[in-house]
Amino acid sequence: MTHSHPLNKFEVQVLEPILHAIAFFPTKNAFFIDEQYYTYQDFAQCISKIREYLKKRNDISSNVGLIANDDLETYASIIAIWLEGLAYVPIHPGHPKERGMDIVKQANIELVLDSSSTSFLNDVKTVLSKNLLFNDYELELCSYDSNQLAYILFTSGSTGQPKGVTITRKNVGAFMEAFWQIGFKIDEKDRCLQCFDLTFDVSVQSFLVPLTKGACTYTIPHDRIKYSYASELLEDHKLTFGAMAPSMVRFLRPYFDEIDLPHLRYNILTAEAAPLNLIEEWSECIPNAKIFDLYGPTEATIYCTFNEFKRKGFNKELNGMFCIGKPMVGIQAIICNDSGEILSNNMSGELCIAGDQVTAGYWKNQVKNDSSFILIEQNNKQIRFYKTGDGCYIDDDGDLMLSGRLDYQVKIQGYRIELGEIEYHTRNAVNGKNAVAVVYESHSGNHEIAMFIEDNKLDEDVVRQYLKSKLPSYMIPTKFLLVESFPINTNGKTDRLELLKILKNE
Repeated sequence: MTHSHPLNKFEVQVLEPILHAIAFFPTKNAFFIDEQYYTYQDFAQCISKIREYLKKRNDISSNVGLIANDDLETYASIIAIWLEGLAYVPIHPGHPKERGMDIVKQANIELVLDSSSTSFLNDVKTVLSKNLLFNDYELELCSYDSNQLAYILFTSGSTGQPKGVTITRKNVGAFMEAFWQIGFKIDEKDRCLQCFDLTFDVSVQSFLVPLTKGACTYTIPHDRIKYSYASELLEDHKLTFGAMAPSMVRFLRPYFDEIDLPHLRYNILTAEAAPLNLIEEWSECIPNAKIFDLYGPTEATIYCTFNEFKRKGFNKELNGMFCIGKPMVGIQAIICNDSGEILSNNMSGELCIAGDQVTAGYWKNQVKNDSSFILIEQNNKQIRFYKTGDGCYIDDDGDLMLSGRLDYQVKIQGYRIELGEIEYHTRNAVNGKNAVAVVYESHSGNHEIAMFIEDNKLDEDVVRQYLKSKLPSYMIPTKFLLVESFPINTNGKTDRLELLKILKNE
């Protein structure tokens, strides 16, 4: 197949650079997976054998299921799928099979690539990719429509059924172009951390950045404790680049005195709000790294705003959380009220995002699409914005100040409150220990606040008195619960649903 039209951004920013790395750095390491290195030549052969299989099958739908294992075949499958103009749909092997089959049915998947020794899903055509044999290189670049899907990520839905976020080649190409314009300088000498499950979108940045520059990607096996294994990788292999969730850094906090990572050049904190005091402490462990907070919902392709931590200077924060900064190139950010009207600076409302990174919509879910996107007229044009569900305001410097999820805003005794504000004051009351608030329904049917604190002892009266000096009475938690460590979901975020289960068992 020859190029039918000029290369689009996905090919220029993603596929061409990966093929270039394969051609120019065949003997360099592409991956370090489960204590073993794999070269770019190994990677190329793995891509080729999977692509050869895909080329022979003309009866498959454009969405290919991918069991999200931690091995070379799984990463090679993604590139092979893209080279064939198809999209991958990751399915986590640790999740219930029923959920996996629900995704298969929703996404019209007719073929699943699985690197396991036996099939994870039995009710759909599956090829065990480890059993495929390499015959010849299949790495020619073919040009496809930029509106074709690159991947679909199924995230938890409020109905209990996962909802699919569709991300096109255009979305990914726009993201990669904007990402590099932040100022990251990565080359074939870099060693990069990939600590996110492939069902979570930050994983895409975590493997694309190194692969497009000929660098090495260091992954975390599913059966290892994520934060401790990541710490070992950072130290033992002198990693230079990595994105991490603040929750992971928080797990390392007891060991900060022992951690010294002078080789780390860039550290991205993402996936959830980052406490400024945590960044300040962590920065001592990574003395030579530029630290960035990168914010973005899955629907806006990985990240859409950025802010660099100033080691010697003033850093903005709201309720103790680091400012999320300014939009990436190509992204427009506005703040809207409930009526869809654009608000002025310093007025709080919902953050809405527009640009080439924004998803075309949810997979076969018109109801969700209708509620999540809004058309706003600007300069006689209808611009389509994604409603993020995040509370925010823009200050006079044009910086975005994130207050938290709008669905974490609750009404207590008729007053609308921000759980983030209560968490902020609670952290101050317990010497910086982590604190997470959840809302529950009491026996009387009223909404009340429970505060979870990551500690093994607590003088509840002292904390309560401190909060009373800072907050109105209706914002004081009615329950305080101690946990040794917060439960973390597969995306690296604090799992509030698990906290609610703990609360129910009280």
